[in-house]
Amino acid sequence: MGSQGGTKEESSENGSGIAFFSLFAVQITMLLNAGTVNDQPNRLGVALMTAAMLDEGAGKRTSLEIADAVDYLGANLGAGADLHTSGISLFTPTSKLDDAMGIMADVALHPTFPQNELDRLRKERLTGLLQAHDQPRAIAGAAFRQLVFGKDHPYGRTPSGTEASLKAMTVSDLKSFHSSYYRPNNATVIVVGDVSRERIQKMLTDLYGTWKKGEMSKVHVAAAPQVGPRAVYLIDKSEAPQSELRIGRVGLDRTTKEYFPLTVMNTVLGGSFSSRLNQNLREPHGYTYGAGSSFDFRPSPGPFMAASAVKTDVTDESLTEFMKELNGILLPIPAEELTRAKNYVALGYPGDFQSVQQIAGKLSEMVVYDLPGDYFNTYIDRVLAVTESDVLRAGKASLDTDRLLIVVVGDKTKVEKDVEALGLGPIKNLSIEDVLGKKPVIE
Repeated sequence: MGSQGGTKEESSENGSGIAFFSLFAVQITMLLNAGTVNDQPNRLGVALMTAAMLDEGAGKRTSLEIADAVDYLGANLGAGADLHTSGISLFTPTSKLDDAMGIMADVALHPTFPQNELDRLRKERLTGLLQAHDQPRAIAGAAFRQLVFGKDHPYGRTPSGTEASLKAMTVSDLKSFHSSYYRPNNATVIVVGDVSRERIQKMLTDLYGTWKKGEMSKVHVAAAPQVGPRAVYLIDKSEAPQSELRIGRVGLDRTTKEYFPLTVMNTVLGGSFSSRLNQNLREPHGYTYGAGSSFDFRPSPGPFMAASAVKTDVTDESLTEFMKELNGILLPIPAEELTRAKNYVALGYPGDFQSVQQIAGKLSEMVVYDLPGDYFNTYIDRVLAVTESDVLRAGKASLDTDRLLIVVVGDKTKVEKDVEALGLGPIKNLSIEDVLGKKPVIE
């Protein structure tokens, strides 16, 4: 952190952590240790809806009044949720910090959850579910998630909710989630900007001093079982001009000792524009505008996925090239290519700290995964220290091309015969309704 011109400090005022970093602009993020994994199975979508509703009415202000007040200050206020966390984010000019933080505190502590706003957002989400039936990319994403982790696993569920859960969702559900998880002993406040610790500490005490701790049970997400022998799941999207391809399996968690070797390995495979996958499928073959791969590192093992949208008539050839590169990455990487990948990661890393928002995001990562205080300072050295043997070891620990799940969303009549001829595994046909359920009825 010293290279950024500041220091990280932590406190436990009212049971919440405070990560503070001093730079030119002001960004405040309140991070809650609760996300979509905290949803009850019959109440999917509550975490996301709770976060979305925070600024739809708070204290004595309506949603429009909140928006007008924030705009008048030249600030930006938002809220959201992901798998393991929810958060409220404020970016404001330093001169307007007092007023802006007052609005943020209202949104965090006193949301009113108006029924009319819930009805509006519910309809938007139901419309999104309906539209997904005509979006091959959305179908492929949902199918991959469900097939890799299972529909009942927190990583395999529909985070935005189903038709049934959205229609059953009530204001009481949102108030209950907020009351259960939006508590000081479940929160970390991250401050990045031109403000002293003493000033921000006083403001937080004044605004949040009466915020009461709560009792909550921590959700543990069990590691999903690894996928079985390689199989191809074909989801028919009649007359689709392209085939959406998703290939992958359960990967590793964020704290794995293989994090840096896998980061370098994936940069070679599909994590950059010059990666093997993109250069293969895009440049000499012209099958696609882009192809890539990623390890989604989470508190519990997340997915490894290679993906692309390819022209329908080259679906089989594209799968052949994907498998060629996936097998090839498990072989020794030439020294020049390995060095180029390490330099790509290392030289790009400082760019993640250019704005106060980016720095707050990195500090959020530190909080969520309990990373050591010197993590950012040692990151580049650890990347550059990765060796060929490290990459080979990590690849063997995380990628087995005989145990992969392949999802193809495309025109079955045009691709099934050729894909089956590849012999990648048994073809298992699914319908869009098998993945997304029936089209929701919107009233």
